[in-house]
Amino acid sequence: MTEYNSIDSNQLGIADGMIDWVRVVDKNNIVLYANKKMQEDLKEEIVGKKCYDVLCRDERCDLCISSITLEKGSIMQKKQKFRDKTYMIISSPLYGKDGEIEGSVEVFRDITNEVILAEKINEKNKKMSEDIKFAKNMQKRMLPPKGTYNGISIDYLYESSESLSGDYFDVFEIDENNTGIYICDVVGHGVTASLLTIFVRQSLRTIAKGNMSLNKIMKELHKTFLSLNLDYDKYFSVFFGIYNKDSHEFKYVNAGHNSAPILIRDNSIKTLMLKGYPIANIFDNVDYAVGKITLKVGDKLLLYTDGIAEATNSEGIQFGVDNLINTIQTEGNILKNIETSLNNFSTVHKDDYAALLAEII
Repeated sequence: MTEYNSIDSNQLGIADGMIDWVRVVDKNNIVLYANKKMQEDLKEEIVGKKCYDVLCRDERCDLCISSITLEKGSIMQKKQKFRDKTYMIISSPLYGKDGEIEGSVEVFRDITNEVILAEKINEKNKKMSEDIKFAKNMQKRMLPPKGTYNGISIDYLYESSESLSGDYFDVFEIDENNTGIYICDVVGHGVTASLLTIFVRQSLRTIAKGNMSLNKIMKELHKTFLSLNLDYDKYFSVFFGIYNKDSHEFKYVNAGHNSAPILIRDNSIKTLMLKGYPIANIFDNVDYAVGKITLKVGDKLLLYTDGIAEATNSEGIQFGVDNLINTIQTEGNILKNIETSLNNFSTVHKDDYAALLAEII
């Protein structure tokens, strides 16, 4: 190794043991030194040549990090392709014995495998994003159409904190006189939770067909869930009811849904409180109490998930049930008022939320 000006050769000797390429460039773009690894891989003598010759260029790079290092003493880095490889190049100032910058030390680290891996990950992430976007669209399309079902008019709010939601609801005709209505909250978010919402939808529609016994319906739903053999941390809560348009009777069960539905009648508010176990594989046998209420034209039922009451503002304060009830009692469209109040209260919703409003007509 040759000494140039006042550069201490001992500083450069360490570089000969490195697996990265290392070279020193002076202010005239001349290569003063190249370590053994670089000389062996290039199979040519590059000391004394212009620094950009090794990169197969006829002129300086568009971004010459060594020039900046030599001028300002800054440590710089850039990514550079050379032949069939990609390198991360880091330039650092090399000081002479007199304390002046005598050269720029460039370290070429081969990051080809990392770049290829990153490209593959990006491709997979793009494909996954497209799949999730499709699944999100399907999940929304599977929501019940807004409109009338056997004497019930429905409208709703539906918001997911991530691309896919664990909150879901459905309204479906069991027969010409009876309509099933439910809201569920699957633990967690994302793909797993959304798949379970589809399971609930398909299972309840199948089990409830021609079956008026709410306790039997929920027991069968629980049995079907157990057959999936999922982990203990996978479970969901559901409030399910059946409305008979002739008797105006609404029977309901609550499987661990902690957001008690709200009955809005004239200017009064009543919550349909009922206890019950969530659908989980920690219970072998379940039984559910059945509630019953007679509804009249103009009554409204608000079914919602805890993402509404538990929405927090910047100070960590929850929206709360009392705030929800006050919003319901405000003049105007109930769902629009809820949406406006939530957005004013919390600009970022960290949890999924859903609200289903059913009005007897």
